[in-house]
Amino acid sequence: MRTKLSQFNFDLPKDLIAQYPADNRDESRLMVVNRQTGKIEHKVFKDILDYFDDGDCFIFNNTKVFPARMYGRKEKTGAKIEVFLLRELNPEARLWDVLVDPARKIRVGNKLYFSDDDDNEILVAEVVDNTTSRGRTIRFLFEGPDEEFNQALSYLGQTPLPKYINRPVEDIDKERYQTVFAKETGAVAAPTAGLHFSRELLKRLEIKGAEFAELTLHIGLGTFRSIDVEDLSKHKMDAEYFKIGEAAANTVNASLTKKKHVCAVGTTAMRSIESAVSAEGMLKAAEGWTNLFIYPPYDFHIADRMITNFHLPKSSLVIMVSAFGGHDLVMEAYEVAVKEKYRFFSYGDAMLII
Repeated sequence: MRTKLSQFNFDLPKDLIAQYPADNRDESRLMVVNRQTGKIEHKVFKDILDYFDDGDCFIFNNTKVFPARMYGRKEKTGAKIEVFLLRELNPEARLWDVLVDPARKIRVGNKLYFSDDDDNEILVAEVVDNTTSRGRTIRFLFEGPDEEFNQALSYLGQTPLPKYINRPVEDIDKERYQTVFAKETGAVAAPTAGLHFSRELLKRLEIKGAEFAELTLHIGLGTFRSIDVEDLSKHKMDAEYFKIGEAAANTVNASLTKKKHVCAVGTTAMRSIESAVSAEGMLKAAEGWTNLFIYPPYDFHIADRMITNFHLPKSSLVIMVSAFGGHDLVMEAYEVAVKEKYRFFSYGDAMLII
């Protein structure tokens, strides 16, 4: 029986896509879905304390979002061009993979000028290759030290809010579109399930005896790319860099050995650990690129619990959550979420599957 994309469609009213985060990180709503009983409960995120005990382990993605969206002007015409930095290809040559918009105006050889609000030119880039219809490789023409170059990128760049958040970037986004445990710079989107954890909540979990393991998966735009095949076995995920250290693997495996709960915080943490399973079904230290696409039916090896946000219809994210929670139960939970006006997407509410 082939798994079909249309099985993951549902009606999502546009006004349920959250435009701003909750006032406090740990006070967004929390839907708790029990896979064994099918019970659905409505809580507040900090109630998560009631579901975990001494020795249970949370796996966090500590990737840090960098200000990836820049606006430049094309030489000669002065046309405004959005440049979305995807990843650095070669630090020494200052080569970057980017998306440009509008793309039809940008050809190999074009120069783009990036200035501050007073029109002082700060960076210049040259287009050196076409990669996809909107994709380009650009080289920044900058001779100074790396530190100065990175400062210039930070200064010019904006928090890369997803397009579904239909408003200009504001000061609040700098802090709130980033987890409190973000450390390793390299993502163009936040691991949104982690946004609900406040420092205070982490402290309270620690006092309760919970264990924390951190890994890194740098989220690219591929996570949000729409799926355009009905037969899911034919969909290819974009590869994303991930790294799981020895210490994180040991922490997780200690909880597994003691038969404690292991909770993946977000789909990116789940993809990472499922990309690094040993022959004995334990987590191993690993580093590399993963293009693992998880869709039902799928046997999960490490985590028996998961925290996730409410995702968009027919997205790879809602498909993975359905593989973990069971298709019918997750689709029912989403129906309830729409009826109860839960907030969806990056700044939305959370779901705990137990």
